[in-house]
Amino acid sequence: MQNLFLKQLSIVNYRNLTGVNFNLDAKINCFVGDNGVGKTNALDAIFYLAMGKSYTNNITSQNIAHDAKFSIIEGAFDKLGKTLRIQCQMERDGKKTIKRNSKSYNKIADHVGLIPVVIISPSDQDLIAEGSSTRRKFIDSTISQSDKKYLQNLIAYQRVLNQRNALLKHFKKSNQFDKETILVYNEKLTQFGKPIYETRKAFVSKFQPLFQNRYQAIGGKNEKVAIKYQSKMDEKPLDELLEASLEKDRILQYTSVGPHKDDLLFSLGDLPIKKFGSQGQQKTYLVALKLAQFDMIRNQMNLPPILLLDDIFDKLDDRRVMQIINLVNDDNFGQLFVTDTNKVRTESIIQETAQSYSIFTL
Repeated sequence: MQNLFLKQLSIVNYRNLTGVNFNLDAKINCFVGDNGVGKTNALDAIFYLAMGKSYTNNITSQNIAHDAKFSIIEGAFDKLGKTLRIQCQMERDGKKTIKRNSKSYNKIADHVGLIPVVIISPSDQDLIAEGSSTRRKFIDSTISQSDKKYLQNLIAYQRVLNQRNALLKHFKKSNQFDKETILVYNEKLTQFGKPIYETRKAFVSKFQPLFQNRYQAIGGKNEKVAIKYQSKMDEKPLDELLEASLEKDRILQYTSVGPHKDDLLFSLGDLPIKKFGSQGQQKTYLVALKLAQFDMIRNQMNLPPILLLDDIFDKLDDRRVMQIINLVNDDNFGQLFVTDTNKVRTESIIQETAQSYSIFTL
């Protein structure tokens, strides 16, 4: 029996997908068609059902078709033999509602982790090319799917951080300063920030060997790759860092230290992959990161996530694509979704597996 799969998908007014319904295969599903017909949006709709947000655009109103007032995504999942019906409704004013079996969540964060998911997308290049916030989002998203307490700490930390930053701006504007009040916020940031830091450190330690194994399997080379978690909390406890940076924070009018400033360092050999990795090495690095993310979530939840592969045929060579597709022949993998512009190419590659499949032309 399949552990987790999406049986049916219905989309109304989600970007340019309007009134479409799919009865899906439990193993492999392919969305094919020309560029611009909505293949990526179909995958993103599945991600939305799982995570309660878009992978590519967090502005709710921009995920609604231009001439519509609302958008609805509905999915029927089979999880361990039981049906879960998830509905996500977005409105033009930014309001968002998520229902599980017709019952609305009080907090959308309560939905995260119910349906584990991993996506491999062209936008993953941002993990290497962009700033630290993108890499923190990667690590936070991975841990949060299997660790509710971590997600709660993240939300609480961000709330206190916003309040402290607002207070620093108020002090500057009013030309006043109340250190005792700041110390209260420092204490709260430490309360939530310390376990965030500790959980991330433990995560990277477990993630590293999974990532290295995936890189070598896909790349076919014995290249040394590594990920390091970089934090000033390696040097001092957070309360001491906040105390030491107080004068700087008064000038900057924001909190300059804490886990919200931490980063992941990606290296090939002893050098940064961003500067010294070839295009092929960077592609392999990114796919290995995402497959290790898959491994990590599966190990933590004892359940294989749904895997979404967006436009990988045009971004990777045939050998790498085949290695990824062949993974679904492994019993540790579950349901797979693929997008491509070439139906013939897609079907010929999918037929190399021993799995059932469906192809949908958009």
